[in-house]
Amino acid sequence: MNILVLSDSHGNISNMEEAVEREKPDMILHLGDCWRDAERLAERYPDIPMEHVPGNCDCRPEEPAEKLLFLGDCRVLICHGHTCGVKTSLLTAGLKAEQDHLDAFLFGHTHKPLVDKRGRTLFLNPGTVGKGLRPTYGILTVEGDRIDGRTVFLDSES
Repeated sequence: MNILVLSDSHGNISNMEEAVEREKPDMILHLGDCWRDAERLAERYPDIPMEHVPGNCDCRPEEPAEKLLFLGDCRVLICHGHTCGVKTSLLTAGLKAEQDHLDAFLFGHTHKPLVDKRGRTLFLNPGTVGKGLRPTYGILTVEGDRIDGRTVFLDSES
């Protein structure tokens, strides 16, 4: 399964559409900032399943700040990251990953791409698809109980 991971789109729908057209994903995950962008992308690509969570710029108190997904045989947590203090460190995220036996912890918020394997857990931040000089997104590949991730600059060949 090829999963497109987006975060921090901040109104830039065209960059998200470009990533979808390039990657032709089986699923899309949007990690917040902005909720409405994820809704618009889901309307544009109704045949691609999507999960999303709100970010710190989204006024969505009725929505859960994080979701646990089962992708293949993998336990994957998606969140924006602001509730785990990811701008300061990954300590809280790491403790949560260990406690919840996560195979992957996906977050945004920092606008900085990151792929890091700590113990059994893959930490992936796709960076920002909407802002910055070089927008980025993430690709998560899941096959059974195997999970891998990478980040891609929107202006490069994937």
